[in-house]
Amino acid sequence: MDAPMSVSPLPSSSSKASDRGSNFQFGFIDLLKVIAAQLIVLHHLAFYGPMADHVRPVAPVLIDWLDTYARIAVQVFLVVGGFLAAKSLSPQGVSTVSDPLRVLWRRYMKLVPPFLVATLLAIGASAWAALWMTHYSISAMPTGMQLAAHALLLHSILGYESISAGAWYVAIDFQLYALLTMLLWLTGGLARRRAMPWLAPVLVAAGVSVSLLYFNRDAAWDAWAPYFFGSYGLGVIAWWARDLGRRPAVVALLLAAIVLPTLYALAIDFRSRIAVALLVACALVLVSRRGILLSRQRFAWIRSFGRISYSIFLVHFPVCLVVNAAFAKFVPAQPLLQACGMALAWAASLGAGAVFYRWVEIPLSRLSTRAPEHGSPLRVPATA
Repeated sequence: MDAPMSVSPLPSSSSKASDRGSNFQFGFIDLLKVIAAQLIVLHHLAFYGPMADHVRPVAPVLIDWLDTYARIAVQVFLVVGGFLAAKSLSPQGVSTVSDPLRVLWRRYMKLVPPFLVATLLAIGASAWAALWMTHYSISAMPTGMQLAAHALLLHSILGYESISAGAWYVAIDFQLYALLTMLLWLTGGLARRRAMPWLAPVLVAAGVSVSLLYFNRDAAWDAWAPYFFGSYGLGVIAWWARDLGRRPAVVALLLAAIVLPTLYALAIDFRSRIAVALLVACALVLVSRRGILLSRQRFAWIRSFGRISYSIFLVHFPVCLVVNAAFAKFVPAQPLLQACGMALAWAASLGAGAVFYRWVEIPLSRLSTRAPEHGSPLRVPATA
């Protein structure tokens, strides 16, 4: 059982202060996830075609933007993932992890069983789509080793082709969570025994800097957590900076740890994805510290979509693939009709996500412990 440690590097706020604006904070996170999830679905519709290929001549700016830039929305999931992981694993900046293997097993069982069901759906969708069209988005029948690599979240590392679009993100999410868990576990005992409560925040800030200045600039690392830890770590620090009970000097240091290394990294090598991550991290801090309390009812629809966002992420590719194949086979290649097909695929992905959440994700979640979800960016209990 994870037991919180008594030493806190960042003075704990009162219950009232920490709760202030919480409805708005998590309503805002849900809103970010909903927008980002839709952009990822639309990106895959534009990138994988063939419906988008027929629509591009009449809407080239829109399709090209979705194809090229909408995938940057994955930065929202990375930053929010770090934010929520810190909320669970280190709410005050000191580790609450006493049994890292149990924490990681629980995380694995949250992510992987639904992911494997969606992978099987993608295999079936590829076989079905192959009957109606020939297209590069259709995957070959996977081998046993390829399936095993997906089950172990090692497919990118071992060089296997992803069976479904966005499969890489599930593996990276687990790697990042594991990296943060182990860092907090290893530093937690030392910080408690030697009165170094600042150790974990300093190491996370250092990890962000190294990631942004080195790993994230080398695409050879893009199958590994260090490539993405810059964005993820910004979310972790944003959680620590958002508390109204922090001393102003501590908040200033945390904000500096977010802004300064990121701006320096952008000055050396500008990357729009990192600029988006910085904006999201700053927005999370600002909203958490300054957001006003709003009625829960006003966030009801956002919360509903946020809840099913992981399921939408998992099933949208097979749904879009089958709709693409059906329109390639049975519908004339007219831009307006194909645009209707894209809209149908988008709507069907949302509906399939709701069904998958109700009948797959919820039942499979019982395989893990009933402890609260640890830091998933796709729900507050994907991806290009």
